[in-house]
Amino acid sequence: PKVAPSKNGKLYEHLTKTITDYILGKNYIPMKESTLFETLRIPKNQHATCKKIITDLLVSDVITVNKKLLQAPPKRQETMTGTIHLHPKGFGFVEPDDSVTFPQDVFIPKHLIANAVDGDKVEVAINTAQRSEKGPDGKVVDILERGRTHVAGIILKIDPSGQMIIHVPLLGSTKPVLIPAGSKKIGKKKSQVGDRITVKILDWSPKNSMILGEITEYLGHISDPSCDTLAAIKEYALPEEFPEDAIEEAKSFGSKIKSSDLAKRIDLTETTSFTIDPETAKDFDDALSISKDPQGNYHLGVHIADVAHYIPADSALDRLASVRCNSTYLPDKCIPMLPEELSNHLCSLKPKVIRLTVSVLMHFDSKGTLKSHSIARTYIKSAKRFTYEEAMAIIDGKAKSPFSNDIHLMVELCHLLRAKRSARGSIDFSLPDTVIELNKEGEPTGIRVVPYDLSHQLVEEFMLKANEIVAVHLELENKPLLFRIHEKPSEENSLDFFALARSLGFPLPQSPTTKDIQNLFDEAKKTPFGQQLSVGFIRMMKMAYYSPNNVGHYGLALEHYCHFTSPIRRYTDIIIQRLLFDEQKEVEYLDKIANNCSSQERVSMKAENSLKQLKKLRLLQKYYNEDPSRKYQVAITRIKPYGISFEIPSLLLEGFLHISELENDYFVYDGQRNILTGKHTGIIHKIGQPLEVVLDSVDFILLESKWQLAGTKKKEKRSR
Repeated sequence: PKVAPSKNGKLYEHLTKTITDYILGKNYIPMKESTLFETLRIPKNQHATCKKIITDLLVSDVITVNKKLLQAPPKRQETMTGTIHLHPKGFGFVEPDDSVTFPQDVFIPKHLIANAVDGDKVEVAINTAQRSEKGPDGKVVDILERGRTHVAGIILKIDPSGQMIIHVPLLGSTKPVLIPAGSKKIGKKKSQVGDRITVKILDWSPKNSMILGEITEYLGHISDPSCDTLAAIKEYALPEEFPEDAIEEAKSFGSKIKSSDLAKRIDLTETTSFTIDPETAKDFDDALSISKDPQGNYHLGVHIADVAHYIPADSALDRLASVRCNSTYLPDKCIPMLPEELSNHLCSLKPKVIRLTVSVLMHFDSKGTLKSHSIARTYIKSAKRFTYEEAMAIIDGKAKSPFSNDIHLMVELCHLLRAKRSARGSIDFSLPDTVIELNKEGEPTGIRVVPYDLSHQLVEEFMLKANEIVAVHLELENKPLLFRIHEKPSEENSLDFFALARSLGFPLPQSPTTKDIQNLFDEAKKTPFGQQLSVGFIRMMKMAYYSPNNVGHYGLALEHYCHFTSPIRRYTDIIIQRLLFDEQKEVEYLDKIANNCSSQERVSMKAENSLKQLKKLRLLQKYYNEDPSRKYQVAITRIKPYGISFEIPSLLLEGFLHISELENDYFVYDGQRNILTGKHTGIIHKIGQPLEVVLDSVDFILLESKWQLAGTKKKEKRSR
């Protein structure tokens, strides 16, 4: 546009607006000053004024200059703070401090992590242009607080000078730690490759070099399974000892319930109640009672240990629980949230002794519809401690008990509640768990798959109902609470799962509902693909978390849900007990509590899963030593351009076959059909396809196993 002549009084203002609007416009391309004047057709007699205007605009940061090119300033990036969680492959996710403003974790690509490590508090610049269904992308711009001063690792290399390279699982394979030559030694032991150690970080960010550290503790060798648990505890900084003030506080309650504790509580000791738990359990959070009246109505009681009675806000035990947040269950060790004086004794609902409880008393009609409920502080005397196996034997008619009728009534009500839950679209994919059997040296001797049978289902069903009722109850009373949130999966992840289901022969509508997905699982249970679909569904879903801001629970198809039924092992459940009886005064801290509990839950899950993975790999190595040619029947679970993943059903363990290990051919990846095709043989590999594989190698350090197709030439086996 040509600039019209203007009187001196308004010329400066007019030219300023013209230049500013043009440079800040959407279609502007950076250019030199002379080109700008020519483009805007500014008369030569106004160039001096325009030069003065441009200088003023540069000084006031309205525009910028780069290599003599005038341009708009870079848009200010949206930033947030949070805790970073790294994946072993190097990328990470930042869990926001403010989950209201930033409800989604921010994905950080490997090359934008900067020098952040797992658990650091970081500032992140969000790349709004890269926001996708999976959530926003970003980059770490500042490390606000280091999460760790010490890390656990494994010596990978020792050079002749004594300098050592350490692999630290927490940092991932791309960030080794350097122990300089001449560093102090621990004890008289000579270090060797494979030693597991703890390292004090001396310098997180030396320029053009690796992270620097010094060895502070020797834990054992990677070949020794007896130190696996200790290494996991050190790796994830799990608490090992209770503070003295918390122990003294726990001991001060004594070993028996005081008569004064029973005041203002409802006496339910004459009501028949019992617990159903794993055989190895010591902390019994919940007991059940049931009856059925002549009209066919069910009266169910869920009685939860009243842990909040012993842990008032800001007590030593409260400070302890607020830091630990949950118990951690490792294959051969439980790291409890609370001292055993409470967790295994005074709060545990042991048989034949009085215990303080919070009871949810529910009344259902003959069709399983909830008609009324009440929540009260009570005390009970559990009549029996059942294991899941004992309860299942009664359900199957293989055993009899004075409580057989109660258990059969529970099965009746369980079926009714499950049917209603399924009808509303709640998803139940019934994935079994595994128990790794270990000898005294920590060496795995076998693995047992725990069936998700009716004994487990009825306990879970009643706990779900109690949790839902408590959440709705608090919401109706307009009280604050910590919701258990489970967001809807991203569209991208959902499409991947739907493609998996269809590739296995399960038809789905174009836009499946949760009810359609549940119908899918019901059908899949009758086929060999049930477990594979369950694993695929878990990968699709977002992680559940805690928040005082409710967005519902996708998996359960509930608008209101919380955790209430496990206060011995979860701090959030103690908070809920306090909120029920107006004993949690500082409700403004609920957001901080929610974030802390969500973060610590992730840490515990990582510790549990990584140690289970290591024990499973040790078991694989044991099987290999016994029979190097042992074959495993597997099914393909994922197709990648560089290979295929599969699951070993007997171990619930994922394996991987690189394309170089497939049949003697060059395989081409078809992303649209999600298959690998042999260029010369035409052999196709697709999801769900059965395979027969043999173990090639096990890596205890990177927690990986490599495989070959059975019948192909076996390469030299290696392990570490």
